[in-house]
Amino acid sequence: MSDLIQLLPDAIANQIAAGEVVQRPASALKELLENAIDAGASKIQVIVKEAGKQLIQVVDDGRGMSPTDARMSFERHATSKIRNSQDLFSIRTFGFRGEALASIAAVAQVELKTRQESEELGTLIQIEGSEVKKQEPIATMPGTSVAMKNLFFNVPARRNFLKSNPVEMRHIVEEFQRVALSYPEIAFTLMQNDMELFRLHAGKLSQRVVGLFGKNYQSQLVPCEELTPHVNVKGYIGKPESAKKTRGEQFFFVNNRYIKSSYLHHAVSTAFEGMIQTDQHPFYVLFLEIDPSHIDINVHPTKTEIKFDDERTVYAVVRAAVRQALGAHHVVPSLDFSLDVNFNDKWDQDPENKIKVDQEYSYKTFNTPEFKKSSASGWEKLFEGDFKGGPAVASQKSNEDDTEVLTFSSRANPESEPSILNSKEMLENTGTTFQVELNYIVAQMSTGLLIVDQQAAHERILYERYLKQLKLAQGPSQQSLFPPVIELSPSDFELVSGLLPELHSLGFMISVFGNQAVVVQGVPADIQVRNEKELFEGLIEQFKNFKNELSLDTRENLARSLARKSSLKRGQKLNDQEMETLVGQLFACQNANYGLSGNKTFVKLDLSSIHSFFGK
Repeated sequence: MSDLIQLLPDAIANQIAAGEVVQRPASALKELLENAIDAGASKIQVIVKEAGKQLIQVVDDGRGMSPTDARMSFERHATSKIRNSQDLFSIRTFGFRGEALASIAAVAQVELKTRQESEELGTLIQIEGSEVKKQEPIATMPGTSVAMKNLFFNVPARRNFLKSNPVEMRHIVEEFQRVALSYPEIAFTLMQNDMELFRLHAGKLSQRVVGLFGKNYQSQLVPCEELTPHVNVKGYIGKPESAKKTRGEQFFFVNNRYIKSSYLHHAVSTAFEGMIQTDQHPFYVLFLEIDPSHIDINVHPTKTEIKFDDERTVYAVVRAAVRQALGAHHVVPSLDFSLDVNFNDKWDQDPENKIKVDQEYSYKTFNTPEFKKSSASGWEKLFEGDFKGGPAVASQKSNEDDTEVLTFSSRANPESEPSILNSKEMLENTGTTFQVELNYIVAQMSTGLLIVDQQAAHERILYERYLKQLKLAQGPSQQSLFPPVIELSPSDFELVSGLLPELHSLGFMISVFGNQAVVVQGVPADIQVRNEKELFEGLIEQFKNFKNELSLDTRENLARSLARKSSLKRGQKLNDQEMETLVGQLFACQNANYGLSGNKTFVKLDLSSIHSFFGK
């Protein structure tokens, strides 16, 4: 029997390795940036075209390479970082595996130009699919330039799995931010399609944070420092009011290497306990300096996961450092998180004045043609489905209590049974409708009480309306009297750029205004807000939050996000007409039983259950 086991060709082995090292354009950029830093560069320029699919070029002024080193750098497991096994326990450089350039060259067309300062001529190498096409002397500047063109040109299946340009560009910006944060003493430049996104000068860490995330962070940074014999912690944390519901602005660096650690993130969150809500995440950029012999970074090819030999000690030091920083700088929350982003007025201490504002807002919210039309005949007539073709209603006994949950015949409940609330019962309803704790709407019926969660119900109404507008690409707009210009972070700008068609379908009138800024010229017609900027920023924040927590397509996520941000909130006072309108529109929904969080929107408490409470 012939032998079956054989060595793989280098080209195939490199493509297999590339599957772990080069997952997307951002992965390749990370490797090229780290090589430039390891080369001792003081200036690094990044040029990106078509979100890295067409070109990613990294130019540095580092030491450069000799002709032999330039050729050897594309071989597998060729590295200048380690020499023996003991070096694995004292690694302070980024690269050490010797797989990055070989993996990139296996799935892209790579052009390398490099020259040492002491040499008159440099070296040019062109490689396609691990095959060297050209190597010759060339006149070039000292340092190294690596251009990666047409990523996955020879692996079409991998290229098809890449996301849209805005999504891929957002990942590129995130990787660029991480590397630029880790070395603020190095100048960085990022160009996208001949447009400059970042020009970061060498300086202090605080200047780098402001340069990457905007001037708003200048007043939000709190210095954090703790020196111990085991580990040193330095960096900045954000004030509690800058905390967000979405992750993405939390950075840990161990020996200047960016890492991901949910364990250490918990340490920071614990230090903020009592200052921010449990579902919010504080901003922080923390550098941990530790003896390399106490950590293991050879865990994953991306090298973003490491192991500590004493995690508990590191956890305690990080938590103590953050707590001490918060206490030393007298940081206290200055933002009322109970307020919705759509309400930015500074109400007086007089509670009656607050109620007046609530009434004014709720009146504007409901006083639209759609609300008026649905409330003209009263919400009770929606239950006349037995003889007027309205939606049929059914009830189900709850396993938790004696209440009954109404279900409606729709695509979500195609097999609903006939309603226990017939038309005669609803027409006989002469009871009043009122609020309980400005949270629940209670409607009296001849057979009991109907209790509606006003926020969950309104979220359901708005969600189905916005989803329909997105499908039809028709959303009415109202123009802003003074259109605000909103400065966005690079990642958020790329996100908004990819959402522009859907935002226009909802009724937002948004246009790009300069570099990383948009102008909101209009908002959906049925949303009455006093601050378009806070509404839009809150919408994007909610969109990112849902994206991290739920697996939803873009349209559904956007509809949910806008419904959550623009819906009525608990504590909102409604008049009788508004309560009837809300209940009527809820019953007209396709799936009125549950809100966006899966909670019930209403329950029915029948007379028999009420009698049982009193032993009758």
